[in-house]
Amino acid sequence: MRSTVERLLREEEVRVVEREVSGRFELAAVTAASQKESDAPLLFRKVAGSRFPVVTNLFGSRARLMAMIGAEESFCRRWAELMRTAGAPPRLVEEPAGLEEIRLSDLPAITYSERDGGPYITAGIFLAKEPGTGVANLSFHRCQVIGDDELRIRLGSSHHLTQYQAKAEAKGEALEAAILIGAPPPLVLAAAAPLAHDEDEMEAAARIAGSPLPLRRCRTVALDVPAETEIVIEGRILPGVRRPEGPFGEFMGYYVEIGDNHVFEVTAVVARPGALCHAILCGSPEDLRLLELAVATRTYQALIGANLRGIIDVACTPFTMSTVVKMEPAYEGHARQVLMTAIGANHDWNKTVFAVDEDIDIGDFDDVWWAYLTRGRADGRAFVLPDVPGFYRDPMKDHWGRLAIDATAPFGRRAEFARKRVPGAESVRLGDYLAKSS
Repeated sequence: MRSTVERLLREEEVRVVEREVSGRFELAAVTAASQKESDAPLLFRKVAGSRFPVVTNLFGSRARLMAMIGAEESFCRRWAELMRTAGAPPRLVEEPAGLEEIRLSDLPAITYSERDGGPYITAGIFLAKEPGTGVANLSFHRCQVIGDDELRIRLGSSHHLTQYQAKAEAKGEALEAAILIGAPPPLVLAAAAPLAHDEDEMEAAARIAGSPLPLRRCRTVALDVPAETEIVIEGRILPGVRRPEGPFGEFMGYYVEIGDNHVFEVTAVVARPGALCHAILCGSPEDLRLLELAVATRTYQALIGANLRGIIDVACTPFTMSTVVKMEPAYEGHARQVLMTAIGANHDWNKTVFAVDEDIDIGDFDDVWWAYLTRGRADGRAFVLPDVPGFYRDPMKDHWGRLAIDATAPFGRRAEFARKRVPGAESVRLGDYLAKSS
């Protein structure tokens, strides 16, 4: 992650905040304001009460995510190619020089939303192993900071880590884990991906990296972690212990109220020299892009697996629950088949699904909606599937039902909907034309 940030700094792609900011609301407020006008990463050099700088929005651009995996036109197609390659086995290295054992309270204490129960770690990636098979899992889970020795974490009911913890707890055992903050980008992408329960996500990260992952031993738990991770929190999830966690302003823009959640006992915190702390504003473009990776790649795989031809790419815009499929219709009703299959691909997330032609920018909802409005009737190209169960955390059934919209051009009339183009518009640099103000 550090080399990625340094490269983007050299290319002047990072917004740098030199003045000191408070971790209580101010850092989040500056991040939110910046993200409204730019997808650039932010680097906060000084956070009050900590010597560690904070980087955020590093994964907040679809273009950056595509560059990270070497995708030229289709993110999902490239992702599928990478997942089919053979992953290089990791290599164990000596502990890098200069690693420093610190306290949890040395890290920036970041409180994001007005009613949050306290500071949270939002970009921590949990590394743990399945108690029976030893398969490694990488996953994101929010952590409320209680003190130097304790974090409280929320494990969703469908997460693999939840299953690992339950298996260990059934034996009365704690589950050892390491929380990676500032992990190399391939690890971040693998943690966000929807991989099978028996698939080793460290191997998936190696496929993305295209080279063996250098790992080092943890100091207090029996785990090997990526040697280039900026900060590693070692510890264990306690069996049979639940304590209040929350409230927390999560990705849908609302608060999750206080609930009894799992307890993580901290046994060590180890940082690289000059470590960067990665933080994610929940519900921000960075958070949604990483969630999109999971939903879009799973939907793409389902469409390809159903032998539906002409599938180009999948994205989630303007929100994670709105899926857009880019395709080349091959026959009358093709788009409707694609829509039905996409809805069935992910029962939690695909609340609305659009099908669009290959000339539509699926990362731009204005373009997607324009296609629906201009390429045919409004009444015959949208259909509702009532009473389909929704998001797993939905006791009031607010997310039941599905909406599918065919925004492709009428089959056989594609030529009538060729988009106009102004030659050279995409390469114009306005600064070369506009008069400088005095």
